[in-house]
Amino acid sequence: METLKMLLRRRTLLASAALSVSLLVTACGSGDDADSGGPPPAASDADIQAALDAGGTITVWAWEPTLKQVVTDFQAKYPKVKVDLVNAGTGNDQYTALQNAVKAGSGVPDIAQVEYYALPQFVLSKALSSLNGYGADKLQGTFTPGPWNAVQSSGAVYGLPMDSGPMALFYNKEVFDKHGLKVPTTWDEYVAEAGKLHKADPKAYITSDTGDAGFTTSMIWQAGGKPYTVDGTKVGVNLADPGTQKFTATWQKLIDGKLLSPVNGWSDAWYKGLGDGTIATLVIGAWMPANLESGVAAAAGKWRVAPMPQWEAGGKATAENGGSSLAIPEKGANKTLAYAFLKYATVDQGAQTRADGGAFPATTAQLNSPQFLNKEFPYFGGQKVNQVLAEAAGQVTPGWSYLPFQVYANSIFGDTVGKAYLGDLTLQDGLKAWQDASVKYGHDQGFTVQ
Repeated sequence: METLKMLLRRRTLLASAALSVSLLVTACGSGDDADSGGPPPAASDADIQAALDAGGTITVWAWEPTLKQVVTDFQAKYPKVKVDLVNAGTGNDQYTALQNAVKAGSGVPDIAQVEYYALPQFVLSKALSSLNGYGADKLQGTFTPGPWNAVQSSGAVYGLPMDSGPMALFYNKEVFDKHGLKVPTTWDEYVAEAGKLHKADPKAYITSDTGDAGFTTSMIWQAGGKPYTVDGTKVGVNLADPGTQKFTATWQKLIDGKLLSPVNGWSDAWYKGLGDGTIATLVIGAWMPANLESGVAAAAGKWRVAPMPQWEAGGKATAENGGSSLAIPEKGANKTLAYAFLKYATVDQGAQTRADGGAFPATTAQLNSPQFLNKEFPYFGGQKVNQVLAEAAGQVTPGWSYLPFQVYANSIFGDTVGKAYLGDLTLQDGLKAWQDASVKYGHDQGFTVQ
């Protein structure tokens, strides 16, 4: 469980800038279609089965812990296939290793785990193979809308979703009951309850937030913002669109009122605050239950899950926060066999195995199964938490895009927007600084940025 805890921690930490500029420069200097990883291979179901029958060895770079059981089961079912599961680093550490292998032309894995926010960067650099030739483009109904949208570019599918992170409100019921707080259904109510809580107990806060790129973009996403537009190497960045301003106007009230805990997320103090009630809520992805169970055992029975507060009363909009795909690098050596494992792990039996292991599924079959929906969580007072989270998965606001250099953009969030949490500037001004720095970086790498 500790491995899962560390995995989930990485999902909301700011990524570093280690993905070097060369990966992007190469893509931007190409005269080919920037969204194409070359002609997709053609392989029928019979070809895929033949590859499984023939056997061979494939290397999978991934840090997600539930894949260990998937590999064991897959090898038992297909004894002629050897799957070498390698943890080449979590998140950005693996991306750096993958980039270096691609650049060197050797040591490239057959399959790589790539988070949704990082996928566009690898697609643009032609580092990943289109999966359309294997029939992946026909799997739309297999996955929930948010993850499915995240793995596509210009009509091609570049990865199969492993999991998803539709957002919800996790709250400490004991704290809410003690202070007579209402579970907020709108963000205006959330701000109001934040004030009531901190007035009743100056040591308690509605949540902690010292500046997190993933959380901020997810909030803008839910508000209907579309600050990023991407058309190959033509990129638009507008962090002053109506959705963004809706978020900043509300969140600035929490900052100005000193209603946000100054404790850094994922620190020991953060876990302590979640356990002792001084941090009363989390607005976060659906992968959070396992993390609370393992990291905040002292609060067992106290937490509950409710739908994400809405920007307008009666609304039903969520956003994604975290999640990963499995993709096939363009320079992988055994693509057909790799796709066979990819499909097993994300669509077939492996999807159920991973859900049983604690991953929040991106597959509609698992999300809609009575077993999944009716599971009672003792940690959450017996609540059927998955019913709330599965509903959120179907309410993700469509049309969101990440930058093709989002990894870099996230790495400078603290140096720009982070200053707003210290009172040095407003949140909107911080986002303007983030925009300016992102635009400059894009120009420097050869993008056409507006």
